[in-house]
Amino acid sequence: MALKDWIEASRLRTLPLAASCVLVGAAVSHRRAQGIDLLQDQFWTVFSVILVTVILLQILSNWANDWGDFENGADDASRTDRAVASGRISPGEMKKAIVVLAVLCLLSGLLSLFLAFQASGLFSLPLLLLLIGIGAIVAAFRYTAGKNPYGYKGYGDAMVFLFFGWIGVGGTAVLLAHEWDMTWLLPGTWSGAMCVAVLNLNNMRDHVTDADAGKQTLVVRNGLLWAKRYHTALFVIGWMSWWVFALVLNPGDWRGMGWIAILNAVHVAHIFRVMRFKNTSDFDPELKRIALSSAVVALFLLMAQTGITAQ
Repeated sequence: MALKDWIEASRLRTLPLAASCVLVGAAVSHRRAQGIDLLQDQFWTVFSVILVTVILLQILSNWANDWGDFENGADDASRTDRAVASGRISPGEMKKAIVVLAVLCLLSGLLSLFLAFQASGLFSLPLLLLLIGIGAIVAAFRYTAGKNPYGYKGYGDAMVFLFFGWIGVGGTAVLLAHEWDMTWLLPGTWSGAMCVAVLNLNNMRDHVTDADAGKQTLVVRNGLLWAKRYHTALFVIGWMSWWVFALVLNPGDWRGMGWIAILNAVHVAHIFRVMRFKNTSDFDPELKRIALSSAVVALFLLMAQTGITAQ
């Protein structure tokens, strides 16, 4: 067992996309927070701790997935890219590491709550966010680990959308602005849809081995053609939600829309490529492209809205 094995098990390429919900949440709440001295002063500190928490949660999910897929028979020794299945990390070592990381996620989440609300006098709101945070830890573990993991029953897409979309964006925005706005569900929809799209690419790539292992993802349940159409719908719904939020509900408030439109076009080209794919290996390169390009969109939104970059 070496450090590089733990780094590989962490799947670093998934982390920028996971962080996107925090970046988008900070972007949509920044204007609100700037109107209150307390929130303005602590904005970037709280943002940083939230970002660390979400990254730890994603690593927790990746480790639990590595361990859970081996325990449940989805991965065997042929999966040299998996740390537990390949024997580079023992199941016992991974299980202990998951417990430690879950505790770190909880502590990091508590720190973000403390920093965000220590001088606010609010009680019910941070309590609600604490319960949601605990739910996120449980969801990260139960995706493919433990008995009856929900990822094996086709519920992974919904949970990813919820926690990396509406909850990730909305929770971040509430922590930073101390208020809730229903319109934030629209950028949350964009963030969730992009994350689910990456999961769907992964499931399209692995649908043959998943079916053999009894892993009933939506792709296995409904077939590859359905999954491609579903993939298209994710991008259409996600991007329409963003444009309605930025151009219809908040006209003139968002900068850099020309660049965002270019990145939107990159995703349109991706959809046409996916519809033509016939081999499962074709999907793998698209995973990195969509994860990275979506993270770039989220980062650019934050930079443009906070004035870090020019119009």
